[in-house]
Amino acid sequence: MKLKDINMVRLLEKYQQQVVSQLMNKFSYKNKLSVPKLQKIVVNMGIGRAIENKKLVEEASKHLSVITGQKPLITKAKKAIAGFKLRKGQHIGCKVTLRGKRMFEFLDRLISIVLPRIKDFRGLSPKAFDGRGNYTLGLTEQIVFPEINIDTVEFVQGMDITLVITGNSNAQSCELLKLLGMPFRSE
Repeated sequence: MKLKDINMVRLLEKYQQQVVSQLMNKFSYKNKLSVPKLQKIVVNMGIGRAIENKKLVEEASKHLSVITGQKPLITKAKKAIAGFKLRKGQHIGCKVTLRGKRMFEFLDRLISIVLPRIKDFRGLSPKAFDGRGNYTLGLTEQIVFPEINIDTVEFVQGMDITLVITGNSNAQSCELLKLLGMPFRSE
C-alpha cells in the first residue's frame, strides 16, 4: 500500500470510527444516517486577468489539476459586462468537484500540510459558514501546496475551497469539521 493510499483512508476511517459516534452523542441522533457528513469539496479559481491573457486560464487549470489530481472544468462568463471588457462565453476560471476518497485525501492534505504552511496562520474563521452548514475558505496563493513547483509559477493565483456538508445547521457542521481536525480560531 502506498503512502498516499494510507493518508487517503486515514481521515475517512477517523470519520467512520470516531466522529460519527461523537456527533451522535452530542446532538442526540437516533440514526447514523442522520449524522452530517462531507458530501463534496469544490475548489474554484476565478481568474480575472484572463480577459487580457488567455494563457492564464491554461496555467491555472494545470496547477489545479496537479493540486487536486483531477482534470478541472473551465468556467465561462454567463453574460457580457462592458465595464469589465467581458464577453459572454469567455473563459474566466476553472473548478474541480471532489467526492469520495479523493475528497478525504484532499481534506487531509489541506489540514495537515497546506494550512500550516500559510504565513502568519492563526486558524480559520468559524464564521465562514453559509447558514446551511457549508464552509468556504479562501487561499491567496496556490504555491502553499507542496505539489506546485515555485520555479515554474508565472503568476500567483488564489482559490476558494467550499466544503459542502449534509445537514442543516452551522453548529453541527462546525463540530464535524473540528472533530476531523480543522484548525478553527477561538473567538
